[in-house]
Amino acid sequence: MPTLIAVTRRRLLWLSVFTIAMAQLEAAVVVYLRTIFYPDGFEFPLVIIEDHVAAIEVGREAATVLMFLALAKLYSAGDRWRQYAAFLWAFGLWDILYYLWLWVMLRWLSSLLEFDVLFLIPLPWIGPVLAPVLISLVMMGAGWAILSLRDRELPVLVTKMEWAITVGGAISLIVLFMSDAESVVAGDMPRPFRWFVFALFLLLPLAAAQRAYRRSSDAGDRRSIQA
Repeated sequence: MPTLIAVTRRRLLWLSVFTIAMAQLEAAVVVYLRTIFYPDGFEFPLVIIEDHVAAIEVGREAATVLMFLALAKLYSAGDRWRQYAAFLWAFGLWDILYYLWLWVMLRWLSSLLEFDVLFLIPLPWIGPVLAPVLISLVMMGAGWAILSLRDRELPVLVTKMEWAITVGGAISLIVLFMSDAESVVAGDMPRPFRWFVFALFLLLPLAAAQRAYRRSSDAGDRRSIQA
């Protein structure tokens, strides 16, 4: 009978395999788009594409998120925390591997500080590639931490304040990425990225997550001592 940890590792392996393949498909689509709209290589200012093409791109990105949500649901149908962890792990890994595949296919980018259009929903997200990579690493770490707690059959103890900090930080990061959307779409160059603001909105949720993990782990230790 396989242990719970062995089952988690096997599932996580196949989840990662799917993510690797999904990142390759996403990168391939972007290669085609850049060949059409940026034959001399991607750079700002942006080329204005037709509305119907833009709508298709928005639909593709929404479909990608739905695919990861469905995959996370299938990962563990009876444990919402495992589902949440699976989504965090898969989405974070996918985002990192997407840029790795772009480098393999196009030898782009030359630096993680290069700007890119990161996402399109609800408005274009603009920022240096390093920013989403750092967020993705935090997401993967959080996913791994949650799975480690559940493998030890421990509850995930998160206070309302920690949830508020996490959700508020995530929304603030999205707003930060979209702050240049109107001007960039109008043909302007992106403004210098506000790294201090980015670090603030990333580190606060990270600190809240670490506190929740320690609390959950300590609760398990106390339970073991009492037993």
